[in-house]
Amino acid sequence: MKAKIRKIAVNIEETHREIGRDISPATRKAVAVAVIENPFAGVYQEDLTALMEIGAELGKLLGEKCVAALGIKPADAESYGKSAMVGENGELEHAAALLHPKLGAPLRSAVEKGAALVPSSKKMGSPGQVLDVPLGHKDAAYVRSHFDGIEVCLNDAPRANEIMVAVAVTDSGRPLPRVGGLGHSDAKGEDGLR
Repeated sequence: MKAKIRKIAVNIEETHREIGRDISPATRKAVAVAVIENPFAGVYQEDLTALMEIGAELGKLLGEKCVAALGIKPADAESYGKSAMVGENGELEHAAALLHPKLGAPLRSAVEKGAALVPSSKKMGSPGQVLDVPLGHKDAAYVRSHFDGIEVCLNDAPRANEIMVAVAVTDSGRPLPRVGGLGHSDAKGEDGLR
């Protein structure tokens, strides 16, 4: 089953100045969100394979859109995240089916590598609600400077029979990081932790 996409939106956030200090180069985050028809809205479905396949399709599509929006090479992506908001006729398990079994591998391909788990969140919602997308370093979970997030909101989604699926990618960590821990340049990306 291919995703029945009603709309796609891509946003970029750049931070050039923070607490009176210039950020150079600016820290940048991109988030791409697809609003899709929920094929199982309003009915209990034991086999969620169709949503898992859609998740794989969206991981590639949305990951590539984020990388393109940032204007970087895939290898230059530093962190990533994923999230989904299910409309009122769906269930949280629909979001889990989209995000967990198969979305990660195509997203990792879109950002070249990605040894660390992809941070995720899922929720039920209605049109205009904010969807938070957590972020973490793509190769090493212990890089604290990349613990972050970005939000996305569409005034007309998700409708009752829809799901919003979002992927976020950055080319940097937070502006002015100073809470210690492993640095981006020190990450080895061998075990997904360090």
